[in-house]
Amino acid sequence: MTSNDLDHTATTGAGTIRRTGRASSHGKTILIGEHAVVHGAPALVLPVIDAEVVATVTPLEHVADAGPGSAAGHHLESTVHTGPLDLAPAAVMPTVTAVTATLRHLGVTDRPVHVRVDSQVPTARGMGSSAAVAAAVTAAVADVFGVVLDAETHHELIQECERVAHGSPSGLDARGVVADAPVWFEDGRIEPVVLGARFVFVVADTGVPGHTREAVASVRERLDHDPETVRAVIDRIGALARHARGTLEGGDVQALGASMDAAHDLLTSLGVSSPDLDGLVAAARGAGALGAKLTGGGRGGCVLTLAEDDDHADRIAAALRGAGAAATWTTSIGDRV
Repeated sequence: MTSNDLDHTATTGAGTIRRTGRASSHGKTILIGEHAVVHGAPALVLPVIDAEVVATVTPLEHVADAGPGSAAGHHLESTVHTGPLDLAPAAVMPTVTAVTATLRHLGVTDRPVHVRVDSQVPTARGMGSSAAVAAAVTAAVADVFGVVLDAETHHELIQECERVAHGSPSGLDARGVVADAPVWFEDGRIEPVVLGARFVFVVADTGVPGHTREAVASVRERLDHDPETVRAVIDRIGALARHARGTLEGGDVQALGASMDAAHDLLTSLGVSSPDLDGLVAAARGAGALGAKLTGGGRGGCVLTLAEDDDHADRIAAALRGAGAAATWTTSIGDRV
């Protein structure tokens, strides 16, 4: 996530107000560990830098404070809602929270702002849309007042928005959308992953919204009814995540692809894949992908594929679009290895 220095500042009693504040974040995807992470297994989270969210915030005329946390006086411009923030629909309540919580943190709740959100991260696809928007908006609001949020404060503000969006978020999305490299997520803690080579991935959107809540509930129900079998699958996914971390650190692209394929088979056995996902996985493998799997909650959403190099990624992306993918993104990690 980046925040830009901007021109045209004015000093007031509340501090420096910039004419415009900007910040960006990006999507994320799970390399290996979805569903298993809900039950205590680790997960590898991959940033999708090319799926960007940009928030632009400008101050409006001073109005009387309508009360702590109020959305009154603020204005939102986005594809979901354009108009007064206090008239925004439920779908953008996490964005409303991003604005009001950050202003509250800064102690400037009486300073109305205009917030514009430009997002390339599709919603309900397992790419962390709500967290990415929250990350960009909170940082951009702070930037208007000349404040750079430290990492943990920023994380807590994103998590406050995520609780509005998802109830009890693990923190995985909040970490992934501001990371510029893969992170290891386990028991709420994160660790950076050292890379031994360059890895190139293609993310493809089925165009079908994922059904994460239903999928998570289904896995939990399976676990209750057949704990021995399902726990074994969860443990195997966790083991694959650990093995995948080793392949990233060792630079073994072929072994990582094999782990991805195995993870997809295990997730399919849990009942969280779908014909749309399986179709794109098959198309990617037909184009020579080193590995391909669903990513996120499943039952719609996205697939993640591993390519040999950039040219191969272009061919895989074309094959995926030819198989019906609504959109594709190519992202690479380890570019400086």
